[in-house]
Amino acid sequence: MNYSSPFTSKLARVGIAGTLALILATSPLANMGVVAAEAGPAPVSTKIYNTPKDSLEQTPIQYQIQARLNEKDMTIQGSEKVTYHNTSKDTLQQVVLHTYADANLSKSTQASMYQQHNEKISEDHPEKTAEDFLGGIDIQAVSADSQSLDFHKENQALTVQLKKPVQPGESVSFQLEFQLNIPYGSQRVSYYKDMINGAHWFPVMSVYDEVKHQWNKAPYSQTFESDYYTSSDFEVQLNVPDKYQVAMPGTITTQISIEHGRKVVSAVAENTREFVFFASPNLQVESVTRNGLTVEYYYYNDDPSKKKIVDRYINQAFKVIDFYSEKYGKYPYPEFRIVETYVQGVAVEYARLIQMGQIQNGAVPEEDTTFVHEIAHQWFHALIGNNSETESFLDEGFADFSMVYFAEKQGDKLNGFRSIQFDTAPVDMAIASTNDEAGDLASLVYYQKGRQAIYQLYRSVGEEKFDELMRTYFKRYVYQNATVEGLLQTIEDVLGKEIRSEMQMALYQPDFVLKPEYQLSQEETAAYVHDVLQVQYQAVMGMVPNLPYEVMNRLMDKALQGEELTIVLSDQVSKLATKQQEDMVNQLTGFLDMTGMKYDIIRDRKELKQKMKKKIGNSNLIVIGNAKSNGLVQALKLNIIDRTKQTGFPWKNTMNQPLTAGAYVIKHPYNQNRLMLHYFWNEDHLSDEAFEAFKLKIQESIGFTNDFYQYYVLDNQGKEKSNKKVANPISSLFAE
Repeated sequence: MNYSSPFTSKLARVGIAGTLALILATSPLANMGVVAAEAGPAPVSTKIYNTPKDSLEQTPIQYQIQARLNEKDMTIQGSEKVTYHNTSKDTLQQVVLHTYADANLSKSTQASMYQQHNEKISEDHPEKTAEDFLGGIDIQAVSADSQSLDFHKENQALTVQLKKPVQPGESVSFQLEFQLNIPYGSQRVSYYKDMINGAHWFPVMSVYDEVKHQWNKAPYSQTFESDYYTSSDFEVQLNVPDKYQVAMPGTITTQISIEHGRKVVSAVAENTREFVFFASPNLQVESVTRNGLTVEYYYYNDDPSKKKIVDRYINQAFKVIDFYSEKYGKYPYPEFRIVETYVQGVAVEYARLIQMGQIQNGAVPEEDTTFVHEIAHQWFHALIGNNSETESFLDEGFADFSMVYFAEKQGDKLNGFRSIQFDTAPVDMAIASTNDEAGDLASLVYYQKGRQAIYQLYRSVGEEKFDELMRTYFKRYVYQNATVEGLLQTIEDVLGKEIRSEMQMALYQPDFVLKPEYQLSQEETAAYVHDVLQVQYQAVMGMVPNLPYEVMNRLMDKALQGEELTIVLSDQVSKLATKQQEDMVNQLTGFLDMTGMKYDIIRDRKELKQKMKKKIGNSNLIVIGNAKSNGLVQALKLNIIDRTKQTGFPWKNTMNQPLTAGAYVIKHPYNQNRLMLHYFWNEDHLSDEAFEAFKLKIQESIGFTNDFYQYYVLDNQGKEKSNKKVANPISSLFAE
């Protein structure tokens, strides 16, 4: 799983972009140093080969499911045959299945990651009641050999008592009849608009713990993920309306149902970690086959320009799959599918299939790190499984490192290894913590710190040895469930006890940070922050069509692009005013130094006069202080007044108001390709209260996460009286 918006606070744990956005949005700059058409049936792949199956132990579970989607009342009626092979040394008196759909029986047990989106959906659809957002699964009967079996369902676990114990090495088959009630809104299993999300839609076998002699009965995590399954063989037949397009893992075939207006979509998926589906009457499929692998993108055909973007996503998928196949182990399945859905802020991995959000205009697939992260999960979740309730690091940490590894090898200077090296802050939590232990720190612990620990391992042994380790780990645990202990043993077997000991310490001790020799130097940090912010400012400003040239944030964008920047202070002022100006300069230069931007500071009129012609004329300007005391403003007053007419800032009137302060931005008085930003106050100095508010407003005015100000006016307490600005489409994501 990954958070797909690059500007949400939760994404801070997976990308430097989010981290820097939070720094700019929430930290005073003064505290920053340098180290800081109707779709047809899904096409069938033209080249199919069998999934490797070395032994029955690899696929000890077989599912045969026949189900019917009732789209009018949003239920699924299903019949499921399960054949379970006892690979343990224990005699089993009962079997346990997860009924994760029951997480939707009440709001209190639903996943919190979808809560905000559901609240928005509820606001947009007041006709929907709270009950509409709930659902669950009813078990109607369980039987074996035509005999009913006793069963008990509680807290998302279905326990079935067997008539005859299953000895080690023996198998048992049983039948379940069930009805799924699909909740409205956004959940792993839900429906919204025309899309049905079909995860957790049928009872799935729990994993038996041979050491503890018990079945896993943990309910699905409300705060993170609890995906812990045995790779299995699936034969699924889903009866749906004939206009529906259905995406699911495996080899898909479609036949017309004897029932008018319906069809049966069938899939065979061997050695597959989980089986999900997505269905909508409005999906279109783009399919490309290369070297025996078919990549398919299911997307909404609501914009003709989408196809070009989809084609690029498919091409990117091939590149990513080829990379991980070479580095870790070959992707063994004949197909890989991507589905466009209505999820917001997240993307979700499943076996042989990933769920993405809606494709945005102007999307750049080659820069979509979330997309890469989800594909990496095919190795770290789908092929190598793990208990993501107790050891989430194994899938999220490795998926996130793999995302960065791919970026590094593509020459991506922003999302490559520097994004890992940049993070020097410890987290008071062990990387190997459980979901319950990590709580709200799960993202930081599993993604950000998890990938750091793996990067340190990579640097310690070198790329060749690291890749050898990963290929061994893959070969050892493909189609199996790995553990942290199993990973450490593999490290010891391949790299030795000393490296194992280092990795064990990194995973189990809190406050992990990279070794100093693997961190960025002070100069490298500044250069990296500069590169990231350069891209971020341009990207955010590019989101607003017809954004005026004269906005305060643009001055930072221009400086990041290498244009000259000069700060001009007022002189002939009191000591207190001088001190306040210097505090503001320190605030600004702290930020500028952190980003590696170059600047000049002019503090008196003599120096100003010397630099007025050549230096000032080619430079963007930040002017600080009372207009009447500032030599630049006085020298260019008429030009400044003329320029303010273009933005509508009432310069004369505002400058004559007592106890007033603020800021405005204009085109440079005699260079229309540069900007001048003036932070002003009309008295000699600001009151203490107004001064603190003024500094915070400076921070707000130049950050890329805030609205695009052309001017603002403050009263004597620092409260905003008037402004002219353009809304920033991402600013609401950072509002308190």
